[in-house]
Amino acid sequence: MKRRSKLLLGLVPCAALFICFILSFDVFGGFGVIAPSFAANEESKPFIFTAIPDQNQRHLQQRFSKVARYLSDTLQVDVKYIPVKSYAAAVTAFRNNEVQLGWFGGLSGIQARRLLPGSQAIAQGYEDPLFKTYFIAHTSTGLKPSSAFPSDIKGKTLTFGSKGSTSGRLMPEYFIRDHYQQDPNALFPRIGYSGDHHKTIELVQSGVYEVGVVNYKVWEKQLADGKINADNVNVIWESPPYADYHWTIRGDVNDQFGQGFQQKVQQALIDMSDPDLLASFPRQRFVTAKNSDYDALIRIAQIIGIIDPVPSVNK
Repeated sequence: MKRRSKLLLGLVPCAALFICFILSFDVFGGFGVIAPSFAANEESKPFIFTAIPDQNQRHLQQRFSKVARYLSDTLQVDVKYIPVKSYAAAVTAFRNNEVQLGWFGGLSGIQARRLLPGSQAIAQGYEDPLFKTYFIAHTSTGLKPSSAFPSDIKGKTLTFGSKGSTSGRLMPEYFIRDHYQQDPNALFPRIGYSGDHHKTIELVQSGVYEVGVVNYKVWEKQLADGKINADNVNVIWESPPYADYHWTIRGDVNDQFGQGFQQKVQQALIDMSDPDLLASFPRQRFVTAKNSDYDALIRIAQIIGIIDPVPSVNK
């Protein structure tokens, strides 16, 4: 009898513990206090951005991994950068909400906003309202630097950058059409699309193409890094300025991440001051941007036939 009493007394604490365990499971919907933490992780959503692949992926990964860390610390949310393989893929990812923010060129930003009304250009580099294209040529062509449009490029082989590039396709094609009053296909025996500015420089420097058009920032960075051989390739013309690169954000980010989030992202970009981070773009700093800054590019893209006249970009 005594042995049975001791056994029952020993079971009482166990039963109490089991009841507490059941109550905890029922209240929190899982195994004690672990459940709320797990649920919070499930509900948290990273803020994701991408960038047009205007340079080689290694360089882009280094640059935008730094940006992701900066934005994570500043915004106090999980921020991730995802690379894309093409300009069109960057626009598609933005439209599909796979990314909420994009570092676009002038043309790709316009295309992204046209697909998603309400989206806004929020920041640009200090230099970006006055961007330029360099026309470059292999030295074997005999083409020399000039302040006037280089008429002698007619009849040479020519490579653009990406088909969706502002500085590597849209604007140089516009300047070519404006000067010759002809379609480029009627002027050059062979036209290529390198895909990015680094590749354009490589193709002209090696002589695969006689003439190329390139983002002036990429050229100057490559030149400063000693990656351009002036004996093989040189700049023959600097274009007039135009608006280009900028950050565009989806119009529904406040719904996704909380009231005022769009303004917080804009301010974080404008407040970016780390010289090393800015030098990776390279930009002096970021300033505010708005959709109407790119209206001239819309008209040019419509003239060339890259985009149709409607719908208009929200201002």
